Amino acid sequence: MEAIERNLREEAKRLLAEKKVDVIVGYEAGTLPLTATPTFITDPAEAERLVWNPLCVHNLAKYVHDVITQHRNSQKRVKPESRTRKVVGVVARGCTSRSIILHLQERQYGREDIVIIGVPCQGYIDRKKLSVSLNGEEVLSGTIEGDEIKVMTGTGEKRLRLSDVLADNCITCRFNNPIISDVSLGEPASAMKAEEEFNEVNAFEQLSSDERWAYFEKEMAKCIRCYACRQACPSCYCPECFVEQSRPQWVGIGGDASDTQVFQIMRIFHMVGRCVDCGSCIAVCPMGVDLRKFLKKLDKDAFELFGSRAGSSLEDPPVLSTFKEHECEDFIYNP
Repeated sequence: MEAIERNLREEAKRLLAEKKVDVIVGYEAGTLPLTATPTFITDPAEAERLVWNPLCVHNLAKYVHDVITQHRNSQKRVKPESRTRKVVGVVARGCTSRSIILHLQERQYGREDIVIIGVPCQGYIDRKKLSVSLNGEEVLSGTIEGDEIKVMTGTGEKRLRLSDVLADNCITCRFNNPIISDVSLGEPASAMKAEEEFNEVNAFEQLSSDERWAYFEKEMAKCIRCYACRQACPSCYCPECFVEQSRPQWVGIGGDASDTQVFQIMRIFHMVGRCVDCGSCIAVCPMGVDLRKFLKKLDKDAFELFGSRAGSSLEDPPVLSTFKEHECEDFIYNP
């Protein structure tokens, strides 16, 4: 990790100094112990702030889209001959590169608008798992040493295995290396437990429809509709979300359980063929709502019915944006 981090800083300096990018979207150390936060580097001298380690959680493709969109909007009132293009460099692991591919396929920006710095990934730390492992104790300081985490709490020093606190989506990831990149840093990461990817979904499918609905109701009852999941998702980029529309009004602004369920159902279905299982929505949810099980069910169906994986290739468009004359249609008549 240290070698990758060193190479990352050098590459960022070079790209900024040579004016190949206007900004680098990456991670820097957070203000709290054992955290990292997205950062935007525009000065080569600031590249030393960049880090790469298992504390880097959020999918940076979200910020790439926002930066480019905001710049394009700012150019609308500028004379055509004076308009500029903003090129964004981004630190991208496997899931980030998959989201970028989706953006390119959905024509949100062009390949010439981005420079992808690919990094291998062995997973990131799930803060909720870490908290459980520490019995809810406050983390005063901490460091990652090889495959262990050394944590100092109010009751003393504790050592945890990194593998015990990795996010579930990382443990079963089959795309832990970038799909596309302009610069590759480090050796490819070793395979994760990809064969277990759909184990939870397979078990969920064995439940009766009443049991599945009861589980959905239980999970959605936790939701406070803070919309953090939507804000963190790289595939949620509509200028106006349906929940904020008033003509027509799809969802009420109160705390009615059915409104919460409608919001979550519609958002989940908007992710059909577009969720890359980056886990950003789960990571930011303050209530611990199990969104992943429902998203992975749709991911599994898209894969088994159409052989499609979101963002797995520039040549493989999102499943709902393409049509094959002789594709299997049995599921339509025999759901």
